Amino acid sequence: GKSMFMNHLLHSYYLQGAHCLVVDVGHSYQGLCELVGGYYFTYTDENPIRFNPFYIAEGDSLDIEKKESIKTMLLALWKREDEEFKRSEYVALSNALNLYYQYLSEHPEVFPCFDSFYEFLIVEFAAVLQKDGVKEKDFDLDSFLFVLRPYYDDGEFAYLLNAKENLDVLHQPFVVFELDNVKENPILFPVITLIIMELFIAKMRKLQGVRKVIVLEEAWKAISKAGMAEFIRYLYKTVRKHFGEAITVTQEVDDILDNPIVKESIVGNADCKILLDLKKFQNKFDGIQKALGLTDKGKSLVLSVNKANDPSKRYRELYVELGGQIMKVYRFEPSPEEYYAYTTEQTEKVKVRAYADKHGGDIAKGIRELVADLKRP
Repeated sequence: GKSMFMNHLLHSYYLQGAHCLVVDVGHSYQGLCELVGGYYFTYTDENPIRFNPFYIAEGDSLDIEKKESIKTMLLALWKREDEEFKRSEYVALSNALNLYYQYLSEHPEVFPCFDSFYEFLIVEFAAVLQKDGVKEKDFDLDSFLFVLRPYYDDGEFAYLLNAKENLDVLHQPFVVFELDNVKENPILFPVITLIIMELFIAKMRKLQGVRKVIVLEEAWKAISKAGMAEFIRYLYKTVRKHFGEAITVTQEVDDILDNPIVKESIVGNADCKILLDLKKFQNKFDGIQKALGLTDKGKSLVLSVNKANDPSKRYRELYVELGGQIMKVYRFEPSPEEYYAYTTEQTEKVKVRAYADKHGGDIAKGIRELVADLKRP
């Protein structure tokens, strides 16, 4: 019931005007994303995940945070984790970015992306360095260009930073990043997580008066391994100040018991806890109760979930706690239309796709016809 409930929750947020950004590792939100016309970023060999950190949407601007995030990404691509960068290298990249965007304003025919930035470095910026007498020990442009060559033109990762579609993520209200196929990739995963961080922080700070929701599904484990634990801590401490919410989702009890990031950063800053059926863990529930800070009343309510359901109805129960004060068990029963929009069962997804294809790919019309056919005697 985890995926079904989370889809319902996010659909409700979306319908109320919130912007939702999901980081997932199991294709749980593909149907909902298509239903609401959102952006779905995923990695396959045929259609790899693509970004364009250099693009500035209409109405947006090149502010300090944007420049800092691009510099952080470039340094992550250039330097190994155990390799420090010099202050002069940081300053040189700052100058390169400022001059690049100045160059773009003077040459509107040039498309902002990593390719054009790389070409700008080779010609225009190299000339600036030579004119200013910048020494190789202060900024080694050849080393920088050599290490980043795989992200340019026909290089191995050239697709990653040169997207030409789905560019205005700031104003797109529903965005899903599916990282299942790259979560073990030591080159791509850190870069992708850095870009996602920048995208959500830009939403968080720039969209005034709009609720922002970030959901870290099971991907938070991979993100924390990639050295992004500080981002999770920062997120939970900062997001509420910007009319936002951070939601962390897991179905592994040991994640709650054993992971210091969950204990220190997530549970400690999460005023709302939603728990599904945990009866199979009742023998180790004392540890769960302590980790989540549940009262004895909360424990008894959690262990009562789905114990006496009405057999004539199709629903699941869930426990909701707000601020350690309000504790209730609710029923959740999706409509047939919701069920087929959110399902993660492969056979059902295939059926939904077949019906959608009959309507030119319109998933909403396909689901309506599918449900109508199922109701016929």
